[in-house]
Amino acid sequence: MPNDRSAPADTPRTPAAPADNPRTAAAPAVPEPGAPAPVHPPGVTAAPDAVAPAAPRGYRAVFAVAEFRAVFAAHLFSLLGVVVSELALTVLVYDLTGSPLLSALTFALGLLPYLIGGTLFAGVADRYPARRVLVVCDLLCAACVAVMLVPATPVAGLLALRCLVAAIAPVFTGTRMAALTDILGEGDLYVLGRSLLRIVSQSAMLIGFGAGGVLLTVLSPRGAIAVTAVTFLASAALLRFGTRARPARSGDGGGGTLLKESLAGARLILGDRRVRALMLLFWVPPMFVVAPEALAAPYADAIGVPSAALGLLLCSMAVGHIGAELFVGSALSPRNRSRIVLPVAAFGLLPLVVYVVRPGLPLAVAALALAGAGAAYVIGLDQWFVDAVPQELRGRAMTLLTAGLMTVQGLGMALAGVAAEFFPVHQVVAGSGVLGTVCTLLLVAEVRRTAPGRMSDTEGRDRADRHVTSG
Repeated sequence: MPNDRSAPADTPRTPAAPADNPRTAAAPAVPEPGAPAPVHPPGVTAAPDAVAPAAPRGYRAVFAVAEFRAVFAAHLFSLLGVVVSELALTVLVYDLTGSPLLSALTFALGLLPYLIGGTLFAGVADRYPARRVLVVCDLLCAACVAVMLVPATPVAGLLALRCLVAAIAPVFTGTRMAALTDILGEGDLYVLGRSLLRIVSQSAMLIGFGAGGVLLTVLSPRGAIAVTAVTFLASAALLRFGTRARPARSGDGGGGTLLKESLAGARLILGDRRVRALMLLFWVPPMFVVAPEALAAPYADAIGVPSAALGLLLCSMAVGHIGAELFVGSALSPRNRSRIVLPVAAFGLLPLVVYVVRPGLPLAVAALALAGAGAAYVIGLDQWFVDAVPQELRGRAMTLLTAGLMTVQGLGMALAGVAAEFFPVHQVVAGSGVLGTVCTLLLVAEVRRTAPGRMSDTEGRDRADRHVTSG
């Protein structure tokens, strides 16, 4: 599934087996009472107790968890499949209709249904066992893709199926994000696991479109789409047989309608001042940082660079993000990752202001790479968010977070396009950097005010009451 097994809130988690959990150290053996002391040969000093090999740290520790390896492989399969299918479906719609508008609409439909699916179906993430939700989502997407392969499927049907896949995506991603807290715990391993999935998502955009282009040279558009069906089935198999079955998170057995439960969860999540502030900090910077990507083609034309340079403008932000996230995740301690969240979020959009001088290709690429690196603040923010959301709401919160993130990025692209109808492209990008920085600074102040220990006693009691009633 595109882009990120739970016990009820009052149920203790079952510890993972030592082989699957690198955080669990083996206890030293204790001799039974009355057992004779070990005898050593003459002249041989008794060796100290054997020291267990040092547990892996950082990203290696995440990959040491068997269940995460299955989740990671499934994520890689499905992401590459989605990117390839988007490209192939766009080509197929254009071949069938000859309409650039409908071809572009195929891409847009990948973003628009996120809000609907993430809001109306978010309750699925907590209401049913996570593994079941993930596998069913993959199988539904494989079925949608299979119908796309039928030659008799009309263009309207292709677009409707594209919408359905996009509506399923936030439920899948939110469920997986919440399930990671059970697979990796709620501490540093979870943060690094989320980081790895984000890095894969960014890399898939760079690799997937290239792979899709190669596939389309040897396969028809429908043949390339068929590859996507295989990737969804592979993802479903990895999740079904590579992860443990865990009970549903909410523990209420599905009482009440799904729609009512989803909307009630959204009200509880957004009604919590701390959670709302953190969620907006996930959303606001990406809404503005997409402007240069949305306007990359007209900007390349405006500065007179060849069309091949467009690829540099489009991939430089992803490269900056991947490099910064790898550095922060591997070189900084959890404490230092937490320290950089607000400063990096506050000023991460400032590199876009360089567009005010209408930079040439080298300076523009450098500015975009720096803006992409600014996204590394989310590593520390992940920990704050999982700490702030009660366990029984976690699946719905993660689903809503994913849906909102995709929606605001689509909105940001649309607004940038509208602004570029009235102002030069370089001014629109520079303006998005300035306006985005101002909005983020205001949001950073709100996050500081809602930090644990900073809210008033009344706010704390109200928040606790909402958490109690959410179960």
